[in-house]
Amino acid sequence: MTESQTQSAAPAIADPAPLGLAAFALTTFLLSAKNADWTRGTDAWLGYALAYGGLVQLLAGMWEFRNRNVFGATAFGTYGGFWIGLGLYILTLPHTATPAQIGNDLGWILLAFAIFNTYMLLWSTKINKAVFGVFLTLEITEIILFIGNFSSSTGTVKLGGYIGVLTALVAWYASAAGVTNGMGGGLGLPVGTPLVAAKEATA
Repeated sequence: MTESQTQSAAPAIADPAPLGLAAFALTTFLLSAKNADWTRGTDAWLGYALAYGGLVQLLAGMWEFRNRNVFGATAFGTYGGFWIGLGLYILTLPHTATPAQIGNDLGWILLAFAIFNTYMLLWSTKINKAVFGVFLTLEITEIILFIGNFSSSTGTVKLGGYIGVLTALVAWYASAAGVTNGMGGGLGLPVGTPLVAAKEATA
């Protein structure tokens, strides 16, 4: 058997998107609950930022490469890196850092990811309405949070936390839909059609 025959015979892998969405949703929920000032603990989100939202989501992105899904690979790979990077930033903060300095850092980080998320939001219109909803609510969350961090406004950060919780719920729905629709059978969840129809490739 030739190498090309071996590659063509390689079995397809399961869709990693529901896993990536679930990892993103849970970590976003935990941090957003803290931003909304709902929690009374410490930093429960931090370990999950490294392990679940970070590592597991990054793995989902790498599996999307195997599926030749450039959108999924870019989205999950980037946000997996986001959570790992954010976790490492918090863990390596110098003790002398002031709240204003931390807010400025977080503002720049969130602004940078909002720029990335903007074009991913545009391209998500070619996927389905559920995925578009994830990127739309995430876009709003990131914009509100970087404004709140730059301005040191706890009220604005809380609002970002509320929208972040909504983002997590939308992502969980998209994940649940991916799981049940991938299993087949009678129970399915609607994800909607693409907002922008993909053009057929011409020869």
